[in-house]
Amino acid sequence: MVVIAWKDEFCTGNPAVDHEHQQLIHGINSVCEGIHDGPPDDETRDRLGDLLAHITAHFALEEAVMREQLYDEYQPHKDDHEVLLDHIRDIMCAYEAGVFAGRREDFIKRLGDWFGGHFGTLDARLHRVLGQAPDPVAMKISKIDLDQGKNEINVLLTTHGK
Repeated sequence: MVVIAWKDEFCTGNPAVDHEHQQLIHGINSVCEGIHDGPPDDETRDRLGDLLAHITAHFALEEAVMREQLYDEYQPHKDDHEVLLDHIRDIMCAYEAGVFAGRREDFIKRLGDWFGGHFGTLDARLHRVLGQAPDPVAMKISKIDLDQGKNEINVLLTTHGK
């Protein structure tokens, strides 16, 4: 099931970022394939947790770069990230509580709307502006820990200057 199809308008102008975004969309599509209206199961719970962890890690990396480069639109961009994370957390809570039935299509629509708007506007501007910044800092995700018991995701970022 393809919930979100990659479109040219999602391109940010940065091939590495576009590839990462394509992988996030693949993860969304995978979760939406497995999620159902029945009682919660471990596989779907794990898929949702993995999706949240990967998206959180991507956002942490992007936000660290924005802070490092003193990006002028940092706060609105970060706020938009929080909107998506809240959508995913809402669905995880509803799924866990057994009240997800009938909300699957709403979940899919919210994800599609968010990705469609964010990639082509906020991310495209970010990478266009940062592409012009002198001596950008390269950062990578070194480690991701998901502690479902504490509802925490810990991301370790490593910085490598040029």
